[in-house]
Amino acid sequence: MGAHALDKDLDDLAASARAELVREIDASGAWAADPVWREAFEAVPRHLFVPYYYVGVVGGHERRWGESPDPRTREKWVRGAYADAPLATRLRDGELLSSSSQPSLMAMMLAALRVEPGSRVLEIGAGTGYNAALLAHRLGDDDLVTTVDLEPEITEAARRHLAAAGYHPTVVTGDGARGVPERAPYDRIIATCTLPSVPRAWLAQSRPGARILAPLATGLIALTVRDAEHAEGRFLHTPAYFVPLRGGGPEPEAAPLGGVPRRAREDELFRFLLVLTRGSLDPQEVFTLWEREGHPRRERYGITVSGEHEWAWLDDPEGPYAWPLT
Repeated sequence: MGAHALDKDLDDLAASARAELVREIDASGAWAADPVWREAFEAVPRHLFVPYYYVGVVGGHERRWGESPDPRTREKWVRGAYADAPLATRLRDGELLSSSSQPSLMAMMLAALRVEPGSRVLEIGAGTGYNAALLAHRLGDDDLVTTVDLEPEITEAARRHLAAAGYHPTVVTGDGARGVPERAPYDRIIATCTLPSVPRAWLAQSRPGARILAPLATGLIALTVRDAEHAEGRFLHTPAYFVPLRGGGPEPEAAPLGGVPRRAREDELFRFLLVLTRGSLDPQEVFTLWEREGHPRRERYGITVSGEHEWAWLDDPEGPYAWPLT
Protein backbone atom coordinates (compact mmCIF):
# COMPACT_ATOMS: atom_id res chain seq x y z
CA MET A 1 0.00 0.00 0.00
CA GLY A 2 1.41 3.40 -0.99
CA ALA A 3 1.98 6.26 1.43
CA HIS A 4 -0.88 8.29 -0.09
CA ALA A 5 -3.36 5.45 0.38
CA LEU A 6 -2.09 4.93 3.91
CA ASP A 7 -2.57 8.62 4.70
CA LYS A 8 -6.11 8.45 3.31
CA ASP A 9 -6.91 5.44 5.47
CA LEU A 10 -5.68 7.30 8.57
CA ASP A 11 -7.56 10.45 7.56
CA ASP A 12 -10.75 8.43 7.09
CA LEU A 13 -10.24 6.74 10.46
CA ALA A 14 -9.60 10.14 12.10
CA ALA A 15 -12.77 11.61 10.59
CA SER A 16 -14.83 8.64 11.78
CA ALA A 17 -13.28 8.73 15.28
CA ARG A 18 -13.78 12.51 15.52
CA ALA A 19 -17.47 12.14 14.63
CA GLU A 20 -17.83 9.49 17.32
CA LEU A 21 -16.13 11.75 19.88
CA VAL A 22 -18.52 14.59 19.01
CA ARG A 23 -21.50 12.26 19.52
CA GLU A 24 -20.06 11.21 22.88
CA ILE A 25 -19.56 14.81 24.03
CA ASP A 26 -23.05 15.67 22.80
CA ALA A 27 -24.54 12.84 24.85
CA SER A 28 -22.64 14.00 27.95
CA GLY A 29 -24.36 17.40 27.85
CA ALA A 30 -20.98 19.16 28.14
CA TRP A 31 -21.83 21.98 25.74
CA ALA A 32 -25.52 22.21 26.55
CA ALA A 33 -24.98 25.82 27.67
CA ASP A 34 -23.54 26.76 24.26
CA PRO A 35 -24.08 24.05 21.58
CA VAL A 36 -22.36 26.17 18.91
CA TRP A 37 -19.14 24.56 20.21
CA ARG A 38 -20.16 21.31 18.53
CA GLU A 39 -19.14 22.70 15.14
CA ALA A 40 -15.64 23.58 16.39
CA PHE A 41 -15.08 20.07 17.75
CA GLU A 42 -16.35 18.62 14.46
CA ALA A 43 -13.90 20.75 12.48
CA VAL A 44 -10.65 20.81 14.49
CA PRO A 45 -8.53 17.63 14.03
CA ARG A 46 -7.28 16.67 17.51
CA HIS A 47 -4.81 14.09 16.13
CA LEU A 48 -2.73 16.89 14.56
CA PHE A 49 -2.16 18.28 18.06
CA VAL A 50 -0.97 15.01 19.59
CA PRO A 51 1.60 13.60 17.12
CA TYR A 52 2.61 11.39 20.04
CA TYR A 53 1.38 10.75 23.57
CA TYR A 54 2.03 8.33 26.40
CA VAL A 55 -0.21 5.65 27.85
CA GLY A 56 0.38 3.96 31.17
CA VAL A 57 1.61 0.37 31.07
CA VAL A 58 3.00 -1.97 33.68
CA GLY A 59 6.33 -0.52 34.77
CA GLY A 60 5.95 2.92 33.20
CA HIS A 61 4.66 4.49 29.97
CA GLU A 62 4.35 3.48 26.33
CA ARG A 63 4.72 6.04 23.55
CA ARG A 64 2.18 6.05 20.75
CA TRP A 65 3.06 8.11 17.70
CA GLY A 66 1.66 8.84 14.28
CA GLU A 67 4.93 8.25 12.41
CA SER A 68 5.36 4.71 13.72
CA PRO A 69 6.37 2.18 11.03
CA ASP A 70 3.83 -0.24 12.53
CA PRO A 71 0.35 0.34 11.02
CA ARG A 72 -1.31 -1.13 14.12
CA THR A 73 0.45 1.45 16.30
CA ARG A 74 -0.65 4.25 13.97
CA GLU A 75 -4.24 3.02 14.17
CA LYS A 76 -4.05 2.87 17.99
CA TRP A 77 -2.60 6.39 17.95
CA VAL A 78 -5.50 7.79 15.91
CA ARG A 79 -8.16 6.02 17.95
CA GLY A 80 -6.54 7.17 21.20
CA ALA A 81 -6.33 10.76 19.94
CA TYR A 82 -10.14 10.82 19.74
CA ALA A 83 -10.88 9.06 22.99
CA ASP A 84 -12.73 11.20 25.51
CA ALA A 85 -9.76 11.04 27.84
CA PRO A 86 -6.79 13.22 28.83
CA LEU A 87 -3.56 12.40 27.00
CA ALA A 88 -0.12 12.70 28.57
CA THR A 89 1.96 14.59 26.02
CA ARG A 90 5.12 15.52 27.94
CA LEU A 91 6.91 13.64 30.69
CA ARG A 92 10.15 14.40 32.49
CA ASP A 93 11.63 11.73 34.75
CA GLY A 94 8.22 10.12 34.88
CA GLU A 95 6.50 13.36 35.98
CA LEU A 96 3.64 14.76 33.89
CA LEU A 97 4.54 18.21 32.52
CA SER A 98 1.80 18.74 29.98
CA SER A 99 -1.30 17.01 28.72
CA SER A 100 -4.19 17.37 26.33
CA SER A 101 -7.25 17.64 28.55
CA GLN A 102 -10.31 15.37 28.34
CA PRO A 103 -12.34 16.72 25.39
CA SER A 104 -15.70 16.64 27.20
CA LEU A 105 -14.20 18.68 30.06
CA MET A 106 -12.71 21.11 27.53
CA ALA A 107 -16.13 21.42 25.89
CA MET A 108 -17.82 22.11 29.23
CA MET A 109 -15.21 24.74 30.14
CA LEU A 110 -15.42 26.45 26.75
CA ALA A 111 -19.21 26.56 26.98
CA ALA A 112 -18.94 27.97 30.52
CA LEU A 113 -16.54 30.66 29.27
CA ARG A 114 -19.52 32.30 27.46
CA VAL A 115 -17.57 33.78 24.56
CA GLU A 116 -19.33 36.21 22.28
CA PRO A 117 -18.53 37.39 18.74
CA GLY A 118 -15.45 39.58 18.95
CA SER A 119 -14.36 38.37 22.41
CA ARG A 120 -10.62 38.70 23.01
CA VAL A 121 -9.48 35.57 24.84
CA LEU A 122 -6.32 34.79 26.81
CA GLU A 123 -5.58 31.13 27.47
CA ILE A 124 -3.17 30.27 30.31
CA GLY A 125 -1.42 26.99 29.50
CA ALA A 126 -0.91 26.43 25.76
CA GLY A 127 -0.59 22.66 26.03
CA THR A 128 -0.77 21.10 22.59
CA GLY A 129 -2.52 24.12 21.05
CA TYR A 130 -5.81 22.22 20.58
CA ASN A 131 -7.84 24.45 22.91
CA ALA A 132 -6.51 27.59 21.21
CA ALA A 133 -7.51 26.11 17.84
CA LEU A 134 -11.04 25.45 19.09
CA LEU A 135 -11.26 29.06 20.31
CA ALA A 136 -9.86 30.47 17.06
CA HIS A 137 -12.30 28.38 15.04
CA ARG A 138 -15.30 29.40 17.13
CA LEU A 139 -14.40 33.11 17.09
CA GLY A 140 -13.46 33.05 13.42
CA ASP A 141 -10.45 35.32 13.95
CA ASP A 142 -7.00 34.07 14.99
CA ASP A 143 -6.06 37.54 16.24
CA LEU A 144 -8.66 37.35 19.02
CA VAL A 145 -6.88 34.42 20.70
CA THR A 146 -3.65 34.54 22.75
CA THR A 147 -2.18 31.50 24.50
CA VAL A 148 0.81 31.49 26.86
CA ASP A 149 3.03 28.83 28.41
CA LEU A 150 6.24 28.95 30.44
CA GLU A 151 8.05 26.16 28.54
CA PRO A 152 9.57 27.13 25.16
CA GLU A 153 9.39 23.57 23.88
CA ILE A 154 5.65 23.51 24.62
CA THR A 155 4.96 26.80 22.83
CA GLU A 156 7.13 25.82 19.85
CA ALA A 157 5.23 22.54 19.49
CA ALA A 158 1.87 24.31 19.90
CA ARG A 159 2.76 26.72 17.08
CA ARG A 160 3.65 23.80 14.79
CA HIS A 161 0.44 21.93 15.59
CA LEU A 162 -1.71 25.04 15.10
CA ALA A 163 -0.09 25.86 11.77
CA ALA A 164 -0.54 22.25 10.58
CA ALA A 165 -4.26 22.55 11.36
CA GLY A 166 -4.52 25.95 9.68
CA TYR A 167 -4.76 28.22 12.75
CA HIS A 168 -2.46 31.08 13.76
CA PRO A 169 -3.39 32.57 17.14
CA THR A 170 -0.70 34.41 19.10
CA VAL A 171 1.44 31.93 21.05
CA VAL A 172 3.60 33.50 23.78
CA THR A 173 6.39 31.98 25.87
CA GLY A 174 6.13 33.44 29.36
CA ASP A 175 4.80 33.19 32.89
CA GLY A 176 1.04 32.72 32.68
CA ALA A 177 0.64 34.12 36.20
CA ARG A 178 1.70 37.48 34.77
CA GLY A 179 -0.70 37.26 31.83
CA VAL A 180 0.24 38.81 28.49
CA PRO A 181 -0.11 42.57 29.00
CA GLU A 182 0.98 43.52 25.49
CA ARG A 183 -2.13 41.77 24.08
CA ALA A 184 -4.59 43.13 26.67
CA PRO A 185 -7.34 44.00 27.37
CA TYR A 186 -9.21 40.66 27.39
CA ASP A 187 -12.90 39.83 27.53
CA ARG A 188 -12.28 36.25 28.63
CA ILE A 189 -9.42 34.43 30.39
CA ILE A 190 -9.36 30.64 30.62
CA ALA A 191 -6.72 28.60 32.44
CA THR A 192 -5.93 24.93 31.86
CA CYS A 193 -3.74 24.55 34.95
CA THR A 194 -4.57 24.60 38.66
CA LEU A 195 -4.06 27.87 40.54
CA PRO A 196 -3.19 28.43 44.21
CA SER A 197 -4.98 31.82 43.97
CA VAL A 198 -6.15 34.29 41.30
CA PRO A 199 -3.26 36.33 39.84
CA ARG A 200 -3.92 40.08 40.16
CA ALA A 201 -2.35 40.65 36.74
CA TRP A 202 -5.30 38.89 35.12
CA LEU A 203 -7.75 41.39 36.61
CA ALA A 204 -5.61 44.32 35.49
CA GLN A 205 -5.58 42.94 31.93
CA SER A 206 -9.34 42.34 31.82
CA ARG A 207 -12.08 44.64 30.63
CA PRO A 208 -14.83 45.43 33.17
CA GLY A 209 -17.36 42.62 32.93
CA ALA A 210 -14.77 40.11 31.71
CA ARG A 211 -15.14 36.46 32.71
CA ILE A 212 -12.30 34.37 34.13
CA LEU A 213 -12.60 30.57 34.23
CA ALA A 214 -9.86 28.66 36.02
CA PRO A 215 -9.18 25.44 37.96
CA LEU A 216 -8.66 26.10 41.67
CA ALA A 217 -8.57 23.52 44.47
CA THR A 218 -10.23 20.60 42.65
CA GLY A 219 -12.95 22.70 41.02
CA LEU A 220 -13.54 25.40 38.42
CA ILE A 221 -14.08 28.99 39.53
CA ALA A 222 -15.99 31.38 37.23
CA LEU A 223 -15.24 35.00 38.15
CA THR A 224 -16.75 38.22 36.84
CA VAL A 225 -14.27 41.10 36.81
CA ARG A 226 -15.61 44.43 38.07
CA ASP A 227 -12.37 46.36 37.63
CA ALA A 228 -8.60 45.93 38.03
CA GLU A 229 -9.00 45.44 41.79
CA HIS A 230 -12.21 43.44 42.13
CA ALA A 231 -13.66 40.14 40.91
CA GLU A 232 -16.11 37.65 42.32
CA GLY A 233 -17.80 34.40 41.36
CA ARG A 234 -18.83 30.87 42.26
CA PHE A 235 -17.48 27.44 41.51
CA LEU A 236 -19.09 25.32 38.82
CA HIS A 237 -20.53 21.96 39.82
CA THR A 238 -17.89 19.80 38.17
CA PRO A 239 -14.65 18.42 39.64
CA ALA A 240 -11.49 19.33 37.72
CA TYR A 241 -7.94 18.07 38.13
CA PHE A 242 -5.14 19.81 36.22
CA VAL A 243 -1.38 20.10 36.51
CA PRO A 244 -0.34 23.12 38.65
CA LEU A 245 0.42 26.51 37.10
CA ARG A 246 4.20 26.71 36.77
CA GLY A 247 5.30 30.10 38.06
CA GLY A 248 2.18 30.44 40.19
CA GLY A 249 3.91 29.78 43.53
CA PRO A 250 4.56 26.60 45.52
CA GLU A 251 1.84 24.05 46.10
CA PRO A 252 0.86 23.83 49.78
CA GLU A 253 1.73 20.58 51.50
CA ALA A 254 -1.06 18.13 52.23
CA ALA A 255 -2.26 18.21 55.84
CA PRO A 256 -2.28 14.95 57.84
CA LEU A 257 -5.82 13.59 58.17
CA GLY A 258 -5.51 11.74 61.45
CA GLY A 259 -8.81 11.78 63.33
CA VAL A 260 -10.92 12.43 60.21
CA PRO A 261 -13.33 9.53 59.54
CA ARG A 262 -12.55 7.41 56.52
CA ARG A 263 -15.90 8.17 54.86
CA ALA A 264 -14.90 11.86 54.80
CA ARG A 265 -11.31 11.22 53.67
CA GLU A 266 -12.67 9.31 50.68
CA ASP A 267 -15.38 11.83 49.84
CA GLU A 268 -14.49 13.99 46.85
CA LEU A 269 -16.41 17.04 48.14
CA PHE A 270 -14.70 16.87 51.53
CA ARG A 271 -11.32 16.81 49.83
CA PHE A 272 -12.32 19.84 47.76
CA LEU A 273 -13.13 21.79 50.94
CA LEU A 274 -9.91 20.56 52.53
CA VAL A 275 -7.83 22.03 49.69
CA LEU A 276 -9.88 25.24 49.60
CA THR A 277 -9.31 25.90 53.32
CA ARG A 278 -5.72 24.67 53.49
CA GLY A 279 -3.62 26.84 55.76
CA SER A 280 -6.71 28.39 57.40
CA LEU A 281 -8.48 25.45 59.06
CA ASP A 282 -7.10 22.19 60.37
CA PRO A 283 -8.68 18.96 59.02
CA GLN A 284 -10.83 18.42 62.12
CA GLU A 285 -12.31 21.91 61.74
CA VAL A 286 -12.92 21.24 58.05
CA PHE A 287 -14.70 18.00 58.92
CA THR A 288 -16.89 19.71 61.54
CA LEU A 289 -17.90 22.42 59.06
CA TRP A 290 -18.52 19.91 56.27
CA GLU A 291 -20.79 17.81 58.51
CA ARG A 292 -22.65 20.80 59.97
CA GLU A 293 -23.39 22.27 56.53
CA GLY A 294 -24.65 19.00 55.04
CA HIS A 295 -21.69 18.12 52.77
CA PRO A 296 -21.97 21.23 50.54
CA ARG A 297 -21.65 20.88 46.80
CA ARG A 298 -19.15 23.00 44.88
CA GLU A 299 -21.73 25.51 43.64
CA ARG A 300 -22.20 26.79 47.21
CA TYR A 301 -18.58 28.00 47.32
CA GLY A 302 -17.12 31.11 45.74
CA ILE A 303 -14.12 33.42 45.63
CA THR A 304 -13.83 37.19 46.06
CA VAL A 305 -10.84 39.32 45.06
CA SER A 306 -10.78 42.81 46.52
CA GLY A 307 -7.59 44.85 46.36
CA GLU A 308 -4.83 42.95 48.14
CA HIS A 309 -7.29 40.52 49.72
CA GLU A 310 -8.63 37.29 48.28
CA TRP A 311 -10.85 34.82 50.05
CA ALA A 312 -12.98 31.74 49.49
CA TRP A 313 -16.42 31.48 51.07
CA LEU A 314 -19.42 29.27 51.58
CA ASP A 315 -22.83 30.62 50.47
CA ASP A 316 -22.12 34.33 51.06
CA PRO A 317 -18.98 36.44 50.46
CA GLU A 318 -19.76 38.38 53.65
CA GLY A 319 -21.04 35.37 55.60
CA PRO A 320 -19.52 33.60 58.57
CA TYR A 321 -17.60 30.99 56.56
CA ALA A 322 -14.68 32.54 54.69
CA TRP A 323 -10.97 31.68 54.34
CA PRO A 324 -8.11 33.76 52.95
CA LEU A 325 -6.41 32.44 49.81
CA THR A 326 -3.46 34.84 49.92
